[in-house]
Amino acid sequence: MQILWAHGPMHVREMLAYYPEPRPHVNTVSTLVRILEQHGHVGHTDEGGSYRYHAISQMEDFRRRSLGDLIRNYFNNSYLSAVSTLVEEEALSVDDLKTLIEKIEKKENDTPCTR
Repeated sequence: MQILWAHGPMHVREMLAYYPEPRPHVNTVSTLVRILEQHGHVGHTDEGGSYRYHAISQMEDFRRRSLGDLIRNYFNNSYLSAVSTLVEEEALSVDDLKTLIEKIEKKENDTPCTR
């Protein structure tokens, strides 16, 4: 998805140039693209028997859905558990947490009261 978002529509063989070494086999990339297409994230146009693939899902929608799936499947649907794991693994610093709290407080202050 990252390649299609960054570089636009292309054939599978063109996608290979954007993979780091060692590059996957063309069949592997083709399989991944077809799976993404089956899930509605990628579409294609037929150009004389060769498919040119393009992103259908927007990056932000894809990110949101993927994060939701990750939290649901691996953290028992608990965002707090996910953040706690990041803290335990030292992937989030105290400064990161302070920034996160500031964002939450700002969002709460910007949200109009519905009472």
